[in-house]
Amino acid sequence: MKTWHPNKRRIIFHIDMNCFYASVEMAHDTSLKGKPIAIAGNPEKRKGIIVTSSYEARAKGVKTTMPLWEAKKLCPELIVRPPRFERYRAASKKMFTILSEITPFVEPISIDEGYMDVTDINFTTHPVETAKQLQKRLLVELDLPCSIGIGPNKFLAKTASDMKKPLGITILRKRELHKTLWPLPVDQMYGIGEKTAEKLRKIQVNTIGELAERNVYDLTQLLGVNGERLKNRANGVDVSPVDPDSVNEFKSIGSSQTLPADTTSEADINQLFVALCERVEQRMKRRQVVGLSVQIMIRYHDRHTVTRSQKLVSYIEDQADILTVALELFQKHWNEEPVRLLGVTVQHIEEKSRTAKQMDLFTYEKDIKKEQLKNTIDHLSKKYGKQTFTSLKAKDNHDAQFTTSFQKDFLDDFQE
Repeated sequence: MKTWHPNKRRIIFHIDMNCFYASVEMAHDTSLKGKPIAIAGNPEKRKGIIVTSSYEARAKGVKTTMPLWEAKKLCPELIVRPPRFERYRAASKKMFTILSEITPFVEPISIDEGYMDVTDINFTTHPVETAKQLQKRLLVELDLPCSIGIGPNKFLAKTASDMKKPLGITILRKRELHKTLWPLPVDQMYGIGEKTAEKLRKIQVNTIGELAERNVYDLTQLLGVNGERLKNRANGVDVSPVDPDSVNEFKSIGSSQTLPADTTSEADINQLFVALCERVEQRMKRRQVVGLSVQIMIRYHDRHTVTRSQKLVSYIEDQADILTVALELFQKHWNEEPVRLLGVTVQHIEEKSRTAKQMDLFTYEKDIKKEQLKNTIDHLSKKYGKQTFTSLKAKDNHDAQFTTSFQKDFLDDFQE
């Protein structure tokens, strides 16, 4: 068999799983295949928000973040399933394990997508054939479709993977950008959001080609250092490496969850805060890290979202500390409107071994932490009733399927 010899240019794959959550549900229940399905909060208890949907549902106009009632109006036959994030995490781990069997240079960037640097693989066939074999393997072994973009750098590979879905394989070459990329509207370029696109249009940059040709001075005046970066990308320039270790460079660990119904019940709110802080503590202990600030997120019934944080004088890692700060922030900033979703995040993360001296000086022993947590829960139980927290453990397993966050600290599970 003839060996294909790559030149010095990098060969980057971007793997993008198609309608990942919906595809995982279809893999578990094949009767859903070919039907319009959506993942949306808790469809039995609330008017949920669409998390994702199948291509059949999208063809009917169903979109991510659309209220469930609106999606049902557009597509009356829509099949709705609640999110099952543990199931999606398991599928993600299997997916990244398969990628890592091809090359050690795998960089996960979310639960359902990642980069592969295959430059130094000793190909026996053209890289496109390798991509086809990988795509087929994911489909046969996991029953999950994906699109693969191939390019000389991460930006072009990512852009290419978006060009054909589902089950697409697309190559994007620098020499073809004037035909493939430059005619597109500037807001279709990866890395450009609505606000940035609006700013660019004000200086008559309407297409990616016009961005590629605009002088650096104008762009940096408008967008700062990001202006030059975007111009480079529009010209197909991206020197960032595929970094397998970047997944470990997280600076925060958090968890968020949608409530079964919009509520002003402080008992329900506090109960959820206890569960969220417990999850955050578990993830921090797993990673052997501590944090120096706590942030909460409050999403109201009208989807208005606020975040508030507090910097601490010493590093923390225990549920009791996290819960104390989170509750104080909530009481200070809640406007008493019905709450739809809550989140807790510990930020400014550092490895525990690096902060051991400060931890010894400023933190309590474990038994004191447990007593502090017990006192907090006892206080809330007296205020809102003894049953408020008694079923927390049992409910947590049930409610885990409605967790709405997927933190980056899970993304190296496949390496374990």
